[in-house]
Amino acid sequence: MRGDAWDQRSQIGVERIFRPGCRVGIVVAAIVADASGVAVDPSVCHDVVVIGGGVVGITLARELSRYDLDVVVLERDAEVGFGVSKANSGIIHSGIHADPDTVKGRLEWPGNEGWLRLRDDLGFGFAQVGELLVALSVDELPTIERLHAQGERKGIPGLERWDAARVRKHQPNLSRDVIAALWAPTAGVVNPYEAVLLIADNAATNGVQIATEQPVVAIDPPDPGDPDTPLMVYTRTRTLATRYLVNAAGLQADEVARMAGVGTFTITGRKGEEYLLDKRLAGLVTSVIFPCPTPTSKGTLVTPTFDGTIMVGPTAEATDDKDDTATTPEGAQAVFAAAKRLVPAISQRDVIAEFAGVRAVADTDDFILGATQLRGFINAAGIQSPGLTAAPAIAEHLIEVLRDDGLELRERADWRPRAEHPVRFSVLSTQEQAELAAAQPDFAQLVCRCELVTEAEVVDAIDRGARTLDGVKFRTRAGMGRCQGGFCTWRCLELLAERRGIPITEVTKRGGASWIVRDRTDAQAAPAGGS
Repeated sequence: MRGDAWDQRSQIGVERIFRPGCRVGIVVAAIVADASGVAVDPSVCHDVVVIGGGVVGITLARELSRYDLDVVVLERDAEVGFGVSKANSGIIHSGIHADPDTVKGRLEWPGNEGWLRLRDDLGFGFAQVGELLVALSVDELPTIERLHAQGERKGIPGLERWDAARVRKHQPNLSRDVIAALWAPTAGVVNPYEAVLLIADNAATNGVQIATEQPVVAIDPPDPGDPDTPLMVYTRTRTLATRYLVNAAGLQADEVARMAGVGTFTITGRKGEEYLLDKRLAGLVTSVIFPCPTPTSKGTLVTPTFDGTIMVGPTAEATDDKDDTATTPEGAQAVFAAAKRLVPAISQRDVIAEFAGVRAVADTDDFILGATQLRGFINAAGIQSPGLTAAPAIAEHLIEVLRDDGLELRERADWRPRAEHPVRFSVLSTQEQAELAAAQPDFAQLVCRCELVTEAEVVDAIDRGARTLDGVKFRTRAGMGRCQGGFCTWRCLELLAERRGIPITEVTKRGGASWIVRDRTDAQAAPAGGS
């Protein structure tokens, strides 16, 4: 067994028997279940198991749902999209940035186009606002020229060189030090957490099984001498047999590859801090503002998010701690010093929220996509920027990898690409709001005043799968406004407890030990902090 760190493996045997529906004719038979209650299903051999419920894993799962396949996603966190995918800039890059001779460079522009199709199918927040890459000195002009030529080589439409006068006409709040810019109209902004959740909902509607709080702890390879034996995947509560295993585990992708005995790369963390500003600054910039990039980063950006807030960041600091999502005074100082060089009116006094995410950087400095020497084991690793942008193209690429590796792909006649989008009360007209509230009284009950979120929307989010306070927040925006949940948190907790049928003390912020309300006796007995 390759996952030596875990010694609670069930005692199982692999039998070669014929069973309709298990295409390789192999099932796993439970002989002895251990004391931890690890479940082994003796009747199922899955076609594809995807490790990781971030934007890459979930987008791939939706693509796989087009076909007559048995697909499972294993996600370690309490909900999908709670890892790298929830803590990024939410920018769909224009396509000019990545070197076209790299894998990420070849997939950046097709990924951008793929987001338009996903938006049309699923209706999440997405706006094509364009980007301006600005030069603040003569020394930076060659970078503008290089990226312009690179974009034209990729066939990206609409690229234009702007002089200082045109820049000021379109973005009057930019620094007077800007001497030139490259305009790329194809860049966009997306709500990444909302997009991942709606893609996951659509995948589940089409039959994909999504299992949360299922960190993979061990992998057994198939018998190299028997082409019918499956890969075995172990979590702490489940054992799965699968023909194909896709490693989309983000920051843990190198650890997963080592479990399978194909650990040929290393993932390190690169932390980025982001700062959200008060909505009164909406319109300060109307496109994403990029400085000229450095070898390790695209720099500190000024971004008009889809929902109207201005976001500044990120930093780009190497970290050995893949779970280090703390913001720092030093990070804030660096972000605002850089942001003010682009937009002098930006002030740290306007911050309403801050967060940090850790990006997964492979030692190849490129995406790692494709089959490995282990039969059935496919990597989707090292998905750093522009990973969000490239995700739809990565999914399509992996479909071809699986096809080439022998997976039979029969399209389903009943595949449903579109999904009904949840109601966003705040974007309706006053008349529409009044009519909806009259017809459904829960729409007349405000939960979040800052973002105008109603009780009906929170209940719908819970019924769609929100299990945590962050799950409600990412689906509805309750708690994302100026007061940062000061008004709405308690009612969201009550509704989560009521709809899930659990005590309010069992509701968490993001899963694990991130409790918000504790019984006094539990709080006195528990150690300080959480996970």
